Parts: sequence; structure tokens; C-alpha cells
Amino acid sequence: MGDGLLTIDGEFHRRSRRIMLPAFHRERLLASADAVIEETTRAVEQLRPGARVDVYAWTRHLAVRVAMRALFGVDPDGEQARAIDAAALFEEALSFYASDYFLRMLRTKRSPWARMQRAARTLDTLIYSEIKRRRASGERGADILSLLLDAEDEDGNTLSDLQIRDEVMTLLFAGHDTTTSTVSFMFYELARHPQVAARLLAEQDALLEDGRPTGAQLLAGELPELEMVLEETLRKYPPAWVGPRRAVEQFEFQGHTVPARAFVNYCSWASHHLPDVFPEPEAFRPERFAPAAPELPKGAYVPFGGGSRTCIGMRFGQLEVRTIATLILSHVTLSLPEDFRLSIRQMPTISPKHGLPMLVRPRAGVTAAPVPMAA
Repeated sequence: MGDGLLTIDGEFHRRSRRIMLPAFHRERLLASADAVIEETTRAVEQLRPGARVDVYAWTRHLAVRVAMRALFGVDPDGEQARAIDAAALFEEALSFYASDYFLRMLRTKRSPWARMQRAARTLDTLIYSEIKRRRASGERGADILSLLLDAEDEDGNTLSDLQIRDEVMTLLFAGHDTTTSTVSFMFYELARHPQVAARLLAEQDALLEDGRPTGAQLLAGELPELEMVLEETLRKYPPAWVGPRRAVEQFEFQGHTVPARAFVNYCSWASHHLPDVFPEPEAFRPERFAPAAPELPKGAYVPFGGGSRTCIGMRFGQLEVRTIATLILSHVTLSLPEDFRLSIRQMPTISPKHGLPMLVRPRAGVTAAPVPMAA
């Protein structure tokens, strides 16, 4: 990923973040919503009742297409994208993290590391050629790449081609894997809690016209039942489950002295499962996040990090997950095979270790009114 926002710190991080922030302002995200809805609609229409689908793989493919269009303005069906097959390359690169730990240390020509490097170089070809083409032609769109090309901070600093490449690759990775795992775990839990799914369907029938959400509705999170389900999914399965940091200065923690510059990891998976903060932490209970629920302690719920390192793409990720969930629910019902047992992989993000096979059925009817949101 290079030196993108995920891997840099200090003044370089602050300056880069200031330059990039306008790309994630509300009006820009709203302009991207149409592309997200269009790509998701296209993918959902391919889900036929009676079929069996790996929701994890299906969402991964969709997330790459959304990223190429909404984030980078590249037509995923265009000649260049077809020739390079960015989706397959990205899968090849990410497969490094699914390989055996010992194999990851090897640097031979056929090692997982070598495959990842080859895939990254080919992806670079796509990204750099698009940067070069845009700079030469002056062509700009509503995508984030266009904004990065022209972005500058208050001192007039701009991003080099290498910096833009690194940020593009970082956003592609962060948006691709986190969205995929969140959608997968959400539908895993909905299949196990039909009463929660029924509330979502009733909400859709009450608030959406013909089951079609608008970009403004999705960006603002105007489906409260869906918001609670999304937040509870992120609590139980935070995609970025661990974060490496370094102590800025010496401090005391629980009777221990942590020296300055010491490496420190925080683990959102652990904090999200503390029973004194979240009673019955293994239970899936969206009502934890009802408007009337007690306020959580600071730092107890951090699916997108916190402080100056809160994920810059948080709102885009939420928009994408809401869109995918809403359109799937309005089109079909997904159920689990009786013999499926979830196994979780924790590298690089939390995800279903063996995918998420689900059975596609016609959309279920709503048999009950929404249950009032509990405190």
C-alpha cells in the first residue's frame, strides 16, 4: 500500500489528511451514491431464488467494482480494466494474508509474497496510467481520484503521483475488505435472527418507495432499524480488529509504566466484547444502539478507530454497506445451509475463513410490525 494514510504518521499524516478531507465531504459522497446504487442493483439482480452463493466472494467482487467507479472513476467494464482484471489482481494480492504464516516469510519467485508483488505492480500500471491520462487531458469527474489530482492544503502543497498512487491503493484495500466482511457478517446474523430481519423488511416497506432507497437516505442513515443492525455488526465483528500504535510519551496504565516510543496495540475486538460494557457480548442485540440506550464510555466502541486517525472513508463505507444491505433485503432472502459453521479468520481483517455460503430465496413477507426500539 505504500505511504498512504493507514501507514504514515506525524506531520506527514496530518498534512496528507488535510489535503484529502474535501474528497470525503457530504456533497462528494452524495455524488458517489448513484454509482454505488447502480453497481449494487446490477449485482443484486443476478441473485436468483434457488441459487447458492458465497456472499463473501460476491460482495468482494461488488466492492471492487464500486471502488473503481465511485472512488477512482474507472469503468470496471472498460477496455483497460478488462485487460488488467483489477478484481482478480486484488484478490491475488490479498491472498498473501490468507497463506500459511511460514510461507509469508519466503521471498522466492513462487512465494505468496512474490505473487502479491506481481499483482501490485500490475495494479500500479492501471493506477499510474490513469493518473497520467487525467493530468494530460485535464479530465476530471466526481470521483476521489479527480479530487486528489487537484487537492492542495492551505499552504499550496499538492500530492505527487507516488502519493496519489499510495492513497488510491490504501483506499482500495481499506474499502474493499472492510465492506466485504461487514456485509457478510451482517447477513450471517440476520439469517440466525429472523425477527430482526423482519423488522428491517417492515421498515423498508414503511419508508422506501418501491424498495428503492435514495442516495440522501443512505448517506444520512435514515433507516433506524438498519443503523442499529449495522452498528451491532461492527461491534461484534469490527473489521479492523487491531491497530498498531506507538506511545508518544511515557504514561501509566493499570499500574504499568509504558515508556515513550513503545509499540502499543489496541484491539477493538477485545473492547467490543467487554461484558461490563456490553452485557452478553456474544449475543447479537441491535437494540444496544437504540437512540434511548445509555451512552457508551469513550473508546469502548471504535470500529473505525478514533481521534485524528478515525478512518477517513468511514462515511463512504457506511454508505456502501447500507446500500448493499438495503437492496439485498428488498430483492431476496438469504438463509444459511443447515451444515454451515462459521469460522473466523483474523488476518488482515476479520472475515469468514471459509467464505459465507448462503441460499437465495424469494423475499420474505412481513408478518409482524416493527418491534419498538428498546432502551
